[in-house]
Amino acid sequence: MTAAAARTPNPTVLAAAGLLGLAAAVLIRVRIAGPAGPASVPAGLSFGLALMLLAAVLGERPSAWRGSGGAAAVGLAGAAVLCAPVIARHLAEPGYTAPAGLAVTWAAGVTLVAIAEEALLRGAVYRLIVARHGTVPAIAVTAVAFALLHAPVYGWAVVPLDLAVGVWLGVLRHLTGSVVAPAVAHTVADLAGWWLR
Repeated sequence: MTAAAARTPNPTVLAAAGLLGLAAAVLIRVRIAGPAGPASVPAGLSFGLALMLLAAVLGERPSAWRGSGGAAAVGLAGAAVLCAPVIARHLAEPGYTAPAGLAVTWAAGVTLVAIAEEALLRGAVYRLIVARHGTVPAIAVTAVAFALLHAPVYGWAVVPLDLAVGVWLGVLRHLTGSVVAPAVAHTVADLAGWWLR
């Protein structure tokens, strides 16, 4: 082994460090949110910024997201799949309208969190796991992490659905080779889920 190879961090160790950082960020988010839970905009913004910083430390760069118009289109199609059950429920109960109070602030927070989760999970951690173990383990690990990160905020009942969503987002990442597709799908689905609930 050369000296340069000895200094190169192991991708598995880096991915594990990223997942530990994610767990710490979730705990901090829950602490900041307090009784407000998922409605806490400051907690969401802090969480999103922490994940973006962690993704950057693990090597995720904004330049990797450029020139991904096709991936964005795939992401919109992926969001349509995620939104179909919510749209069906909304059509069955047409009287509901989302509250408009903090809509812009809330939408900005949701967008930041969704993009940050994707930058870390389907960006940095996925890339690191693929480098050492391949696509299937990368999709599986990031899907499990995605499901578990939501449990402290939304409860354990969301884990099965979020596990399925995490697999879908991983498949979008694999099919396009870009983080843009899962980031678009995740963001649009989260925004639509709130407006159409």
